[in-house]
Amino acid sequence: MAVDIAHLRQWIGKSEQAEDLLTAAPLAGFAAMLDRDDPYPQAGEPLPASAHWLYFLPHAQQSDIGADGHPKRGGFLPPVELPRRMWAGSRLEFLQPLQVGDEIRRTSTIKEVSHKQGKSGDLVFCVVRHEISNADGLALVDEHDIVYRAEADPQAPPAKPVPAPTTAAWTRRIVPDPVLLFRYSALTFNGHRIHYDRSYVTDIEGYPGLIVHGPLIATLLMDLCRRQQPTRHLRRFSFRAVSPLFDIAPFSVNGMPTADGRAAHLWAAKEDGSLAMTAEADFV
Repeated sequence: MAVDIAHLRQWIGKSEQAEDLLTAAPLAGFAAMLDRDDPYPQAGEPLPASAHWLYFLPHAQQSDIGADGHPKRGGFLPPVELPRRMWAGSRLEFLQPLQVGDEIRRTSTIKEVSHKQGKSGDLVFCVVRHEISNADGLALVDEHDIVYRAEADPQAPPAKPVPAPTTAAWTRRIVPDPVLLFRYSALTFNGHRIHYDRSYVTDIEGYPGLIVHGPLIATLLMDLCRRQQPTRHLRRFSFRAVSPLFDIAPFSVNGMPTADGRAAHLWAAKEDGSLAMTAEADFV
């Protein structure tokens, strides 16, 4: 189908607002999913990095869910008709702590919509800027890169793997079983079937197994920083998905800090040594 990019670009500048309360229960589930033994969150404690993704969750009615488990197209996001959608990356800036018990507001704005012709067909990129504030003002800025793609071509040759770095000061092995993926989907109220419906993801979308959520991989990278740099806090974090990870094999999250410990290069690697995600972190 032809992509009417002029029509889709009419969504640039569109914005919406949402409000939420930073309750403790999702954070307790978040810690359990990350295999942490943190005490139950108390009012006034700062949120760990990436935990803001547990709030402002989409609550589409069941009758408004599409065949892939996502809410049907349209509304705030541009109505891109390409069937496959993925969260390909983000740039986050942590300006001040969000704390348990805070009343928060998110202003979301569509910053850019663009079209490219890739090896696999049409690609539409949508950049969404989220600004999250509490009573003290702007606390966090999070820009999402959303990519829409055509159906997979079974005849197309597989993409050439990108080798991951071979040396890391920090590393942690992750076994992405279906329970881990289900728990993250539940915490984020994510109905996308590629993360839990094996027959759908293999028979319809053509992947070899359940897909590990991009933000879950990014969360594991941020948690690696938290484990290795417990006295420092993230100031900035960015990530970019390179190749999908599946539940059919373990993977690792890795990091190499700078000499002064104020920044780190991070990555997720498959068991075969190829790169799945790359990230950059700055600390205070």
